[in-house]
Amino acid sequence: MEHPERRFDEPRDWTDGHVERWQSVLPHLDPDIEGAVTRMNKLSRHLRRVREQGVADYGLQKHEFDTLHELAGRGGRAVPSELRADLNLAPASVTGRLEALERRGFVVRTPSTEDRRRVDVELTKAGRAAWQEALDVVGREEHRLLGVLAPEERRLLSDLLRRVLLASETPAPADGSGRGGQPHP
Repeated sequence: MEHPERRFDEPRDWTDGHVERWQSVLPHLDPDIEGAVTRMNKLSRHLRRVREQGVADYGLQKHEFDTLHELAGRGGRAVPSELRADLNLAPASVTGRLEALERRGFVVRTPSTEDRRRVDVELTKAGRAAWQEALDVVGREEHRLLGVLAPEERRLLSDLLRRVLLASETPAPADGSGRGGQPHP
């Protein structure tokens, strides 16, 4: 596929130089694929750093935020086995997290009214506030970054990324086709 030349009046980012350097080393490198993957990686790392800083700024550790986030995503109420599955953790790890969050007043654990062997975990007002404040930091940065796009461009970007993600969720062909061996920082 022929790649059109960049216009000289377009702003350049770090990835443009990265792609140019690698094209001289790998002449068959697809600059659009390399540019897209590198930019997605850099944006993911940037948002991860913003999230970690936002969580720390509100006195939470990453694992505390993750647990509060999963609990909030279940309407503020769950059983430990649901949280264990959501967080992909061992039962003892979830118990330790919940004990620590309960000591901080972020969750309460009560015997289930439906099953005496079960415990229900509920997000407290303080837990919801801590989670929401940390989440707002990330949300503001996401809106700042994607706010440079018009609403229809954001929809198109989301639709295109969905197609790429669906391809990633489909097993690759056994013959290894579709692999470019391209560098990605």
